[in-house]
Amino acid sequence: MSISREDIEKVAVLARIKVDGEQVSALEKDLGNILDLVDQLSAADTDSVEPMAHPLDAVQKLRPDVVTETNQREAFQAIAPATEDGLYLVPKVIE
Repeated sequence: MSISREDIEKVAVLARIKVDGEQVSALEKDLGNILDLVDQLSAADTDSVEPMAHPLDAVQKLRPDVVTETNQREAFQAIAPATEDGLYLVPKVIE
């Protein structure tokens, strides 16, 4: 698959990137090589490959889920400007 000079210029306009004539030629070659590589990867037979989340069989060790701090809700709400039924009241910012 190849990419044309016009395609590169259209993408540059959409991306608001200034690309001069010399850069367009280089990009045309580089992007063409990238698209050829993608075509090669797409042609690979992956039917017998099992999907995986990670290439290594790594398992993340999790810490125990235990409460380590005391409940200070009343202390925090006592210094809040406005609360109601255990909730913080804030000014309306969106109409």
